[in-house]
Amino acid sequence: MARLIRCLALLVAPLMLTSCLLVPTKFSSTLDIGADRSFTFAYAGDVQLLKMDRPDFSGEETDLPGEDGIGQDGDDGEPRFRPVALQTNDAPPEDTAEEKAQIKRLADALSKEYGFRSVRYVGHRTLAIDYRISGRLDHSFVFPFNPDGEAVVPFLAIELRGKDRIRIKAPGFANDSSSAASLGGIGADSGANAGASLDGQFTLTTDAEIVSQNQEDGSEATADGKRRISWAITPDTRDAPMAVLRVQPLP
Repeated sequence: MARLIRCLALLVAPLMLTSCLLVPTKFSSTLDIGADRSFTFAYAGDVQLLKMDRPDFSGEETDLPGEDGIGQDGDDGEPRFRPVALQTNDAPPEDTAEEKAQIKRLADALSKEYGFRSVRYVGHRTLAIDYRISGRLDHSFVFPFNPDGEAVVPFLAIELRGKDRIRIKAPGFANDSSSAASLGGIGADSGANAGASLDGQFTLTTDAEIVSQNQEDGSEATADGKRRISWAITPDTRDAPMAVLRVQPLP
């Protein structure tokens, strides 16, 4: 997962300095993964676009050495992505004509992507979306990721671990810098609490072996013989939902 996040950060960095950060607000999301690697992911609810300002390089020193958004390497030699300030307001003003045009362009770009069943602009830099996709996990999966629409920071990432394990992590469904900052996430220390509007439910169901997960109440049996893990997502959620499953091995 660390390698996947680092690659995403490198892709995201140049775009985030000139685009918007897409974050979830009120939503319901489900993920079903079969032991045979089949999966269905759904997200229904609102997402909000938060403006990203360019860093100020005049005067004081900064840990952003250039406009590529990549900071100095850490002690482990890995690049560090530094999110710039997010602009939020308790009572957001009406969108400007320029903002409306930008958001409508994003809505148009997303609506052309497979899986988006509807994308509606509802004002206040917010889109109401209905997304559902099914497939087979013989490759990694992230949601959302649309460079054309400048929606590049995923809420959910699924990574293949070896031949028979899958790791699920949802950094967008938490308000914690340790889980989200490396993705430019909503809990990053940015001078504003961009996770203040989090209000959702993320539910994982599976008939695969659950190797580990971080919901303290654990999993529960369902009527169809699967196990279900549910996370209530609020502004107080600090730990990004995470689980590791053992599935049918790849050849």
